[in-house]
Amino acid sequence: MDRVVNFLDRYFSGPVARLAEQRHLRAIRDGVISALPFIIIGSFFLIIAFPPVPADWAIAQWAKEHVLEILIPYRLTMFIMSLYIAYGIGHNLAKSYNVDPLAGAQIAIAAYLLTIAPKVMDGVGYVLPMTNLGGHGLFVAMLSSIFAVEILRICKQKNITIKMPEQVPPSLIRSFEALIPVAIVIVLMTMITVVLGLDLHSLVDKLVAPLVQAGDSLPGILIPVFLITFFWAFGIHGVSIVGTIARPLWEVYLAKNAEAVAAGETIPHVAPETFYQWFIWIGGSGATLGLVICMLFFSQSKYSRTLGRTAVVPGIFNINEPVIFGVPIVLNPTMIIPFVLTPLITATLSYFATVLGFVNPTYIMPPWTLPAPIGAYLATGGDWRAVILVFINIAISFVVYFPFFKMYEKKILEQEKMEETVGA
Repeated sequence: MDRVVNFLDRYFSGPVARLAEQRHLRAIRDGVISALPFIIIGSFFLIIAFPPVPADWAIAQWAKEHVLEILIPYRLTMFIMSLYIAYGIGHNLAKSYNVDPLAGAQIAIAAYLLTIAPKVMDGVGYVLPMTNLGGHGLFVAMLSSIFAVEILRICKQKNITIKMPEQVPPSLIRSFEALIPVAIVIVLMTMITVVLGLDLHSLVDKLVAPLVQAGDSLPGILIPVFLITFFWAFGIHGVSIVGTIARPLWEVYLAKNAEAVAAGETIPHVAPETFYQWFIWIGGSGATLGLVICMLFFSQSKYSRTLGRTAVVPGIFNINEPVIFGVPIVLNPTMIIPFVLTPLITATLSYFATVLGFVNPTYIMPPWTLPAPIGAYLATGGDWRAVILVFINIAISFVVYFPFFKMYEKKILEQEKMEETVGA
């Protein structure tokens, strides 16, 4: 076992963990996370606009009459999530370079907005299309933000800045230091978008189309599920590693689904991050709520029963570190098997349940610490069938974990007997 662990740590876990901590990927991860409050709150206005109640109820009729007004907070938060994410990426990347974070955030916003050409509308004048400010423009937001901050960094390192006397207030000094890099970014982005007439969003769409399609397929779901549990099995936070790479794609799916609901269209994607959160990671990574039930109600071991009582409340709220490190699952050959296998089974079932129309796709992002039935109900816009699927997946988790837990518990019981004998 030690040889296997050392091999995987040296040739697989270690390199991937270092990749997740790469400066630009870390800035993207932190930028996306910084926008989550706006995404979560904004998404809830979709439920208000399209309440999960019969159409003849008074609240449904009221929502239909006022849908445009109700959706305004959504359209200025979640619908333009890429604008908030661009700011977060610019801030975090500049901070990692010890460059003024505010300047990094602002120059990132400028570069991103300059990828979108305003249009002339009769009787109104210039208008800025909002479509590319949402999930559709997320990949361009990442690239343009990184490009802009790199220009800022290079100008700073090469002293291509305007120097001000020391007597000038620091805020004014920083503003003039950013003057030349801002000019460079604005001129370059204007050349690309206006002079050359390149639509970066359409170009990036074509480049990432295979990736978007693959990530929304069953293999595209099972691979990150396997990797997340695999890393956790060796004590590495799987979601932090895999999520760094996959979360931008998951955010695109969520935004596209929300946009489809707001437009009254068919929801296109199965696999936003909310799909993983509410149908797969029930009780936390590895779907360990079933294991907690095993320990709480079917254990003969004092240690397991005590751990079950300790872990049940955190598990209901999707926090399972007490289980992962308390059982332990980490480096435990017996418990690693169901820890990896259970979410693969529930992911497959949930994928087909969604694709076949038994459960609505998710398009709302509730806080991840909600109990899974409540979170799934809200994430699907009030689909009661999602609650049933959650309980089915909990039952599957229990069934898969139970025989492995009983096998492992034999060792624990033997140890407890030996300790009692020694104590006597």
